[in-house]
Amino acid sequence: MTFGSSADLADQLDKRARYLAEPGLTAAAFLAHRGHRPLLLEGAPGVGKTAFAGAMAQVLGTRVERVQCYPGLDAGQVLYDWNFPAQMLALRAAGDGDHSDQLPRLWDERYLIARPVLSALRDGPAVLLIDEIDRAEDDFEALLLQVLDTFEITIPELGTVTAEHRPFVVLTSNRTREVHDAIKRRCLYHWINHPVPERETEILRRHVAGLGEPLAAEIASCMRQLRSLDLYKPPSLAESIDYARALHDLGAVTQTAEAVDAAISTLVKHHDDEPRVRAVLVPEQRQQ
Repeated sequence: MTFGSSADLADQLDKRARYLAEPGLTAAAFLAHRGHRPLLLEGAPGVGKTAFAGAMAQVLGTRVERVQCYPGLDAGQVLYDWNFPAQMLALRAAGDGDHSDQLPRLWDERYLIARPVLSALRDGPAVLLIDEIDRAEDDFEALLLQVLDTFEITIPELGTVTAEHRPFVVLTSNRTREVHDAIKRRCLYHWINHPVPERETEILRRHVAGLGEPLAAEIASCMRQLRSLDLYKPPSLAESIDYARALHDLGAVTQTAEAVDAAISTLVKHHDDEPRVRAVLVPEQRQQ
C-alpha cells in the first residue's frame, strides 16, 4: 500500500489500527516508507513505539517480524540457524559407512531455520521490528548495519538472499544508552512524547470501549500531573490504559478512594510512589 501524504497515513492508522499518531510521527513514517529508510523511534517506555510497528503492519496488510534485543543476542538468533537434530537424524538414517556424498543434501532449505531478519527479507513484504536496540551490544549493531546497507544476507551453504520487497524497518529505543551514530545515519528519527491530555483522553476512549469522556479526561489530567513528579516509575501510556480499563471494569464514573484502591495496582510499580500517586488520584486527598 502507498500513501499520498502523511495525513493519509495518519487516517489509515486511525481507521485500520485505531492508532492515533501525532503529526510528527506520521510525517517521519511517511518519509521513511516512501524513501525505503529505517525509522528509529525513541521515547520513554510505554509511549507506543512497539505498538506503532504493529499498527503499520495492519495498515500495510502484512505481518511483524520482531527481534527483541538483549545483551548477548547473536546472528543465529536474528538471521538464521540450522536444524542440527534433523540433520543428524537424516545422516543416521542413511546407515553406516561413508556418506560424504550426501553431506551437501544436509545443507538445503529443508534444514534451514529462518529467524526474523531473514524471514522479513525473504518472505516480504513485512514490517521488521528491532525492539529496544539500546539493550543490544556493539556486535549486534555492526551486524544490523550490514543488513540495513544492502538488505541481503549471505548464507555460505546456499548463497545470497536479497530482499525482493524491502521490509519497513522500525527500530525502538528507550534510550538506556545512546544508539551508535552509524545506525542513526541510516535511519529517519522521531522522539515520541507522552500525549497531551486531550489526545490521551481520546486514546483512552479508543482502547477502553464504553469509557466515558469525563472519566477519561480526569485520568488524562492526573497522568500529566504524575509524569511531572519525580517518581521512581512515572506512568506510561500503556499503564494509563490499564488503569482506565480497570476503573471502567469496576464500574467507576470518577476516581473515588475505593475505586483507586482497587485499580492502583495497574498504575503504581514502586511502593514508595504510592502515597504521592494517591494524593493526585483521589479528590479527597488532593484537597487536604
